[in-house]
Amino acid sequence: MARMRLRAENNRLKIEHSIIDGVREMLERLLREYPDDVIRSVVPGRISKVRDARGTLKVHITVPVLNGWKAIALSAGARQELFISTTLSQEELLAALRRSAGG
Repeated sequence: MARMRLRAENNRLKIEHSIIDGVREMLERLLREYPDDVIRSVVPGRISKVRDARGTLKVHITVPVLNGWKAIALSAGARQELFISTTLSQEELLAALRRSAGG
């Protein structure tokens, strides 16, 4: 797939790579739900193939980063890192991600 450089949802979703199935839609719903002073930006990162990423889209938060959280999305046999710049707590962000993912 060709490398894409695109910004969506008021320049808060920074897309420089491919995005696995269902993740872009989830992130767009998340960004519509929160103003830009709560979720400043989302940068989807590296994609890798995994065996345990079957069924519906799943998301979990792994570690804090300088200005927010790193999350992992699992779908369609792949995992993708998500770097989320936010003021939300880990619990608040996880609940928001799960609502946006439909689970």
